[in-house]
Amino acid sequence: MKSAVIVFPGSNCDRDMAVALEKITGTKPLMVWHQDYDFETVDFIALPGGFSYGDYLRCGAMSARSHVMKEVIKRTNDGVPTLGICNGFQILTETGILPGALMRNANLHFVCKDVTLKVENSDSMFTNTYADNQNITIPVAHHDGNYFADDTTLDRIEGEGQIAFKYAADINGAQRRIAGILNDKGNVLGMMPHPERMIEPALGGSDGRGLFESVMNSLS
Repeated sequence: MKSAVIVFPGSNCDRDMAVALEKITGTKPLMVWHQDYDFETVDFIALPGGFSYGDYLRCGAMSARSHVMKEVIKRTNDGVPTLGICNGFQILTETGILPGALMRNANLHFVCKDVTLKVENSDSMFTNTYADNQNITIPVAHHDGNYFADDTTLDRIEGEGQIAFKYAADINGAQRRIAGILNDKGNVLGMMPHPERMIEPALGGSDGRGLFESVMNSLS
């Protein structure tokens, strides 16, 4: 699987993502700078976590208007699997690729710890190695992970199976404990937890590995 990691000024999880992708796929990903207008054809795009543009204005707001995002939007529309983690999730909502918004955590504190997620939809290209209602452990590290959308949107994405993961317990005030959502076509996933940090026992667990292996299964 040939992949690309989009790098913004302020990204700090791009290397984590690159290392995980190389270990799991056996192929080094392209590292694509945010000012690039185009990049090679790839099977998978990752928007990593961090503090792009220092989180000025709103988290992800400036990155959403970077040159490279025009190309990312085009490719997601063409069906290329795209994963946004933490700040990457924020960028996906700011572009409108995913609905809703990420707000300050309800307790206004930065949350950094391993959390339990419940798999809400195992029938997606990102979750097919998991089982419905399976509990997995994935770390979080965010200050603005409180997912918000209006009730109509929440009912729609829940009813159409677009909620991929929920927190087993409320950690940040996110509505309906939403931790990750899919777009309506199912080829884009945004999530606040960091699966790339939990891909092997040496990192404390391997529950995140299944997400990347699910994409590889879907593309094979």
